Amino acid sequence: MMRYLAYILIGYCSGSVLYAYLLPRLFRHIDIRKLAPDGNPGSANAFLYAGIPVGMMSIVCELLKGALPVFAAARDLEISHWLFALVMAAPVAGHAFPLFCKKHTGGKAIAVSFGVLLGLYPHLAPVLTLAVLYLLFSLVIIITPHFFRSVVTFTLFALCCLLGGRQPASVTLGCFLLSLLVVSRHFARYQGEKPALQLLHRHS
Repeated sequence: MMRYLAYILIGYCSGSVLYAYLLPRLFRHIDIRKLAPDGNPGSANAFLYAGIPVGMMSIVCELLKGALPVFAAARDLEISHWLFALVMAAPVAGHAFPLFCKKHTGGKAIAVSFGVLLGLYPHLAPVLTLAVLYLLFSLVIIITPHFFRSVVTFTLFALCCLLGGRQPASVTLGCFLLSLLVVSRHFARYQGEKPALQLLHRHS
């Protein structure tokens, strides 16, 4: 039990480091939360406002802060234990509700969620499912704006994991929890007039 709690704490602290906010401040001396309309300290805004090099560093760090704690935990703990679900959710919770930078609001936690799922290697079904859904709603059935795309993607991802039954129940619960965190953060950050949901079918 104590080892699970230790990894939960490590994952939460790791997730609390907002690299997509800190790296642009360090290398470009800008606050992307003030420049971006949505105020989100995320990798996409790091790319947009700090440039490709800083954006690349940001997304790599955001992925690793989710992947490394989960990867280490999966090799030290029993992955089928229900507490492993909290190990998976911890980095995402840290990014959404950071311990550090208390005066700053957390991010939407998309990149760190991908990182957590990559940390499950060699169990790649969850991360591949999420990637396919994102590509589907970005390139084939295009959902705009990004708010709706992310909400639909993570909602369907949670349903796919619940109905798939190809991984331990703890991993399914972890996928559900991180999806819940991401969707809740999107609604919390969604302000102003709500644009209509748009679906576009792209033909080759």
